[in-house]
Amino acid sequence: MAERYDVVIVGAGSAGSVLANRLTEDPATRVLVLEAGRSDYPWDVFIHMPAALTFPIGSRFYDWRYRSEPEPNLHNRQIHHARGKLLGGSSSINGMIFVRGNPLDYERWAAGTGMSDWDFAHCLPYFRRMEDCAAAAADDPYRGHGGPLRLERGPADGPLFRAFFAAAQEAGHAWTEDINGFRQEGFGPFDRNISRGRRLSAAGAYLRPAMRRPNLVVRTRALTHRVLFAGIRATGVEYEVRGRLHRVEAGEVVLCGGAFNSPQLLQLSGVGPAAQLRALGIDVVGDLPGVGENLQDHLEVYIQHACREPVSMQPYLKWRHRPWIGAAWLFGRTGPGATNHFEGGGFARSNDDVYYPNLMFHFLPIAVRYDGTAPASSHGYQVHVGPMYSDARGTVRISSIDPRRQPRLRFNYLSTAQDRREWVEAVRLARHILNQPALAPYDAGETSPGPAVETDDQILAWVARDAETALHPCSTCRMGTDPDSVVDPATMRVHGTDGLRVVDSSVFPYITNGNIYAPTMMVAERAADLIRGVTPLARVVVDFYRRAGVGPS
Repeated sequence: MAERYDVVIVGAGSAGSVLANRLTEDPATRVLVLEAGRSDYPWDVFIHMPAALTFPIGSRFYDWRYRSEPEPNLHNRQIHHARGKLLGGSSSINGMIFVRGNPLDYERWAAGTGMSDWDFAHCLPYFRRMEDCAAAAADDPYRGHGGPLRLERGPADGPLFRAFFAAAQEAGHAWTEDINGFRQEGFGPFDRNISRGRRLSAAGAYLRPAMRRPNLVVRTRALTHRVLFAGIRATGVEYEVRGRLHRVEAGEVVLCGGAFNSPQLLQLSGVGPAAQLRALGIDVVGDLPGVGENLQDHLEVYIQHACREPVSMQPYLKWRHRPWIGAAWLFGRTGPGATNHFEGGGFARSNDDVYYPNLMFHFLPIAVRYDGTAPASSHGYQVHVGPMYSDARGTVRISSIDPRRQPRLRFNYLSTAQDRREWVEAVRLARHILNQPALAPYDAGETSPGPAVETDDQILAWVARDAETALHPCSTCRMGTDPDSVVDPATMRVHGTDGLRVVDSSVFPYITNGNIYAPTMMVAERAADLIRGVTPLARVVVDFYRRAGVGPS
């Protein structure tokens, strides 16, 4: 082993980019980042143009293209899961929506064993440290200014957005100016990871500025095979570049591969359910039954309407408009190419048994699927909706000692009574909003699922046939101190090992309310202080919205 670093970070995605930046703020700390994907080339329009987000998904150049095992409750469909195959990871190909989650998500985290320091008061200062929120007042206690991650809001304007927000209020839902502020529940504009018309990924905000430092080395197309151990202590990693194996020593190894890769690499390295590892001939370093368990995700459907007025963005999908869209973006960072289209939506409760929102809505003034396909109508609009807190749980398990072979993913979507109930409620609530008078001047009829889908059984059959992942996998190496947890919440170390940590969405105890990019970045910001051994940021206690008389106070 000729090379040695103080810290080796495996994965240059959302969490890995944050850690690379924060850990190298100390010039005495030498850090190596290993990324199995490629560079996020600054000239690549498909990465950096916000509206081009449909192009990288499904492409072997940008996307690892995971697929689930056949899902029994989704007609045995294999659900495609896009994961970023480049610097910035999935933050380089996602929808750029910035949602912290509900403050009560973190109160729920803190209720777990050993998790008391992960309540909202402990997490809020790290949310504030990482962001530069253009829409917030300088003295807003909920929002940050001057951080690496520039956030723009909305604008969520135009006739269809205005009509949708009015319809939501007609249906009894509140207007909320800032879903990341005092009140998440309600409908309004979203914050977005866009700066001056360009995607701002984790690589752009954190990694690339840090790459100017002499104590940071980043290697792309470097596939990590396993963590190396001396007893229970991690001493380095073995990785491959262009068919050649390399070994590097490390004072610390930090896995930042996400909800699929981190448990896969732990299992390949001998940390996980002992019986499963021995069956593959892997020497067991640590018997941790929770590795690869507790997989959670958000599933969603698109409820689409044809639009009777020519006010949607549908025409911009036509090929003849693309040269103009590209030119406007390339030379001015303006026009339809400068938006991610996910400019607004909301959060609502589907029943009185939940004490904070369990549904998320995205509204688009266009009818299109994530892969870019669109219905035949000349104008349309749609709502994305799905339950946020399904109690279905899945697994990530390796089936081979070959690190190139993707692990088996089983999500068990629609497998519980709660999940099925909330899916029916989600579709009915979305339809209730879309059928309000404010949208009537534009409504030319529901095109998906259509009026033939009405009963509970018909709705569930349509969801099973049509739902797609919202691409929010998490919780497969969850934090805690109970026997089924994987990561120590006080240090981010993997239980039963030394010198090995996990920092990414896999450590979430529970999935959060909304897109998981922002919580992942917060976890990485806080973990950076825990790893450096510096005093964590002081708690910030603020009031936040709780529905009166419902649930714990």
